[in-house]
Amino acid sequence: MTPSQRQIEHVRTAASARSDWVIDLTRTICQMPAPTGAEHERANLVASLLSNNGYATEVTDIGNVYVRRGTRSGAALMLAAHTDTVFPQGTDIAISSDDDVIRGPGIGDNSLGVAAAIGLFRMLDDLNIETERDIILAATVSEEGLGNLRGVRAAVQQFRSDVGAVVAVEGHNLGRVTHAAVGSVRWRITVTGPGGHSWGAFGKPNAIHGLARIITEIAKLDVPTDPKTTYSVGMIEGGVSVNTIAPRASAIIDMRSVDSTSLQTLVDQIGTIAAREAGHGLQTDIEVLGERPAGLCPRSNWLVTLAGDVLTQVGMDPIYDASSTDANVPISLGIPAVCIGITHGGLGHTTGEFIETLPIEMGLTQLALLAIEATRLLAGSQRA
Repeated sequence: MTPSQRQIEHVRTAASARSDWVIDLTRTICQMPAPTGAEHERANLVASLLSNNGYATEVTDIGNVYVRRGTRSGAALMLAAHTDTVFPQGTDIAISSDDDVIRGPGIGDNSLGVAAAIGLFRMLDDLNIETERDIILAATVSEEGLGNLRGVRAAVQQFRSDVGAVVAVEGHNLGRVTHAAVGSVRWRITVTGPGGHSWGAFGKPNAIHGLARIITEIAKLDVPTDPKTTYSVGMIEGGVSVNTIAPRASAIIDMRSVDSTSLQTLVDQIGTIAAREAGHGLQTDIEVLGERPAGLCPRSNWLVTLAGDVLTQVGMDPIYDASSTDANVPISLGIPAVCIGITHGGLGHTTGEFIETLPIEMGLTQLALLAIEATRLLAGSQRA
C-alpha cells in the first residue's frame, strides 16, 4: 500500500506549515549540550517540549525519553531519534545561518532528527489523524561513539512486546533507506611489561614495541569486500618518557562488518594476533569497549519497500544502504527497521556541520507518510 495523491498533498501542506517550527526547534535543541553519557539536560528539554503539547512523557534513569501517541492495542511503531552528540562538554555550540543553510555542531546529527520526530506528532495533531496503531517516540541516549547503542537497547527491551516496527530518524541523509546494520566491535588492546631505564635496563621488553608488532600484523590482514568488513587502529597511547622502556601501551581498535559471521571471524583473527605477537616478557589484555550487532532487514521486507515507495511518491529516487544507527538493535532482533533522514547536509561530526533548510519540508512529508502507512500496515492483513 502506498499513500494516495490526496493524502500526500494534505501531508505536504502540514509539513510546509510546520517546517519553520521544526527549524526553530532544531536550533533550540542544538544549543543544549548532550555529549554521549551526559544527555539528561537535553532529555529534560525534549520531555518539556512534548509535555507542553499535552503528551505524557517518561524520562528514564539513563536519559531516554518515551512518549506514546494513541491508546490502541496491537503492534506499535517506534520512532527512535538519538539525543546525544559526539562533542565533549565545553564545546562552543555556535549556530549560524547563511541563506538556506544552518551551521552548528550537532545541528543535523541529531538535533534535526529529534525535532522532526517531535514535529511529526504536531503534524498528526494538525491533521487530526489518529494512526491505526500507536506511535512510540523514543528519544534515545548513547548512539554515538562508545555509547554502544545503550539507549535504543533499553527502549526496545522496555517495549519489546509492543513494537512491530522501528524507524530511526536522523537529520542527515534524506533519500536514503538504511536497512543493513553495520555491526562493530571495539577493543582496547593493552600491552604491559616490566619497564626500566632506556640505557641501564636496555634489553628488557618494551610494551610499545610489543604493541607495534601487534598492529603490524593486524595491518597485514585481508578482509572480504563482500560482505564489506573493515578494521582500524584509531588511537594509541603509552610510555612514560623518552628515556624509559615503556611499561604500558594500548590501542583502540574498531572492527566492522555488515555480516555477523564475517565480523566474528575478524574478531577471532585479531584476538589471536593480540595473544601471540607482543613478544616474550610482555602481557596482553583485551578490554571490550563496545559491541554493535550486524544484521539485515531485507529489501523485500514490507517496511523497507514502504520506505522506498514513500520516497518515490514525494519525488526522490531511494538509495538503499548500510550504516550503524539505532536501527541496528531491532534489525538484529528480527524486528523490521530502517533509518531515514530529514534533509541534506555535510561535515558531520565536526563543528562546521551544516544542514540545508529547503529540503526539510520534503523530509517531514516523508516521515509523516511513512508513519501513517506503517501503522496502517501493522494494523491490517497486508503486513508482509
